[in-house]
Amino acid sequence: MRPLILLSAVALAAPAFAQQPGVPAPEAAQAAPSAAVNVDDIPVNQLIVYGDDECPNTEEEITICVRLTEDDRYRIPENLRNDPNDPANQSWTNRAIELSYVGRTGIGSCTPVGPGGTSGCFNQIVQQARAERAGSEQVNWNRLIEEARQERLSQIDAAAEADEAAENPR
Repeated sequence: MRPLILLSAVALAAPAFAQQPGVPAPEAAQAAPSAAVNVDDIPVNQLIVYGDDECPNTEEEITICVRLTEDDRYRIPENLRNDPNDPANQSWTNRAIELSYVGRTGIGSCTPVGPGGTSGCFNQIVQQARAERAGSEQVNWNRLIEEARQERLSQIDAAAEADEAAENPR
């Protein structure tokens, strides 16, 4: 993406280099921005909108909207509605996996017993976090932000190409 931005900056600056010294530039060229817009520097606004509410968009920021139904407007978020650690919410598969660790001690386990017993604690935490993330239905904000940045970048590229075509007709 950076080479594309650098290429657009060079393309915008090329007419300025082609001018003869001592000849003033046209007013349109002086009003053009001298540097390319860096899409990574544009602030991002993340919103959850309900029903038919409008998703506000501005030129100064990238706005990512996730639309939920009108019924969810005043509800407690789904991830806070119940206790995920409640034993009634655990599946039989998870209970059987937990039973397979009974009596396991030593290196690679997460127990205070045996040499290197604590070495498996980090692995256990990572496996639990991955399982929770895989099972969640949360919005992937990072993916949505990257898509919006790419869309904004394509608009900037299209506008730059149109400006260049207007200044250099073939």
